[in-house]
Formats: sequence, C-alpha cells, structure tokens
Amino acid sequence: AAYAAIPQKIRIGTDPTYAPFESKNAQGELVGFDIDLAKELCKRINTQCTFVENPLDALIPSLKAKKIDAIMSSLSITEKRQQEIAFTDKLYAADSRLVVAKNSDIQPTIASLKGKRVGVLQGTTQETFGNEHWAPKGIEIVSYQGQ
Repeated sequence: AAYAAIPQKIRIGTDPTYAPFESKNAQGELVGFDIDLAKELCKRINTQCTFVENPLDALIPSLKAKKIDAIMSSLSITEKRQQEIAFTDKLYAADSRLVVAKNSDIQPTIASLKGKRVGVLQGTTQETFGNEHWAPKGIEIVSYQGQ
C-alpha cells in the first residue's frame, strides 16, 4: 500500500472551551487530553504541529477551506458531519448532561422544561437535538458561541 508523505507542518484546529479535553490554563496555554494526544501524535510522526483556535462551529468550515489540516477537539460524529469530513475511530464518550442550580426543582423532562430557556453551545449536537426535539414542545433553546 502507498502512503501519503507526512507534511513537515500540520495546523490543528481546536476549540479550547471544553475542559478537560481542550482548554486554556491560567497562563493562556492550551491544555487537556486532546491537546496532549495531538502533541504526542506530532512527536511520533516527527512533524511540527501548531494549534489554531476556532469556535466549534467554525472547525469544519476551516478544515474544508484548508485553513487547518486537522481537527483535534471533542467533536461528536454525526451522519451529516461524516458527509463533510473523515473521522478517526471514536476515542471516548463525552455524554451530554442537563445542568441546573443545586437548589432547582427543574427535572430533565419535557414537562419540567416547558417554558424554560436551555442554553447550548452553537454548532453542537446538543443544539441540533434541542431545536429538533425540545423547541417544538415549548422549550426555548438559546445558542451561545462559547462556553
């Protein structure tokens, strides 16, 4: 089998708003599981990698526009995304959770959420789910560009 030559430089897109997978420390440096994994991969293939920060919903367009060469960010694999880009095997499960204030009586049910505002990260599978399944039932989905 023939393999493509490994480039000398690789630009890796990431959205550093998703600790512990990718975020910034107090010094403004990128840290987290995905960052460590990318650095180790670059070391093993002996290439220079630089990280390019993008909001989550800009990662796929940036890859398609060749502004970055790869994405290393907790990105759910969906059928729509698979039609646009190639994925590796899934590395870990990053399940979704509904989070409310400790003293809240809100439950994760349609009846309890009806009339409430639920915040989601723009461009995520949670935004898609909320708009498709909850918004038609009276739950207001509010999309934010960053965490």
